[in-house]
Amino acid sequence: MKNIVRTSFLTAAVSLSCVVAMAQLSSPLGNTGIPMGTGAGVHSPNSPFAPLQDRADVLPWSVLTAVKTKVEKNRVLPVFPGNIQALNQKSQRIQGFMMPLDPGEKQKHFLLSSVPLTCAFCVPGGPESMVEVKTKTPVKYSLEAVVVEGQFAVLNDDPYGLFYRITDAVAVK
Repeated sequence: MKNIVRTSFLTAAVSLSCVVAMAQLSSPLGNTGIPMGTGAGVHSPNSPFAPLQDRADVLPWSVLTAVKTKVEKNRVLPVFPGNIQALNQKSQRIQGFMMPLDPGEKQKHFLLSSVPLTCAFCVPGGPESMVEVKTKTPVKYSLEAVVVEGQFAVLNDDPYGLFYRITDAVAVK
């Protein structure tokens, strides 16, 4: 039952972000009427949480969010530039905010987001601003940013619509 709920949440979160992406692609010139620098995936200055601090030892979100998308057979698929493809199957460090997929204080499977959650039912951005994380050992849930390191995968056609995944991850201070 727990896996069904987790899968349902993961599917709903990514599906919502894909709907937003499709709406942007289908509107004239990608203009949805939302001003640049606002909306999902952008840290609001009104947020009670501090934005991510720049760190030289982590892969910056600006690299991951540089992916383009295309619509093929009513699906939004990523089109990764060469610098992102080069990260595939290599160890990477990512910094972000935890989106738990299971209840509990410690998490082994969660989404890492470029911006903090503002509500329990809101998706903070599209699939370009989330990384699915599967850890070796549980990581304590935190509202503050966390850093994980593990085997990074660039996902060209994930069934859940995800663009990135880290496996065998460990928490890094």
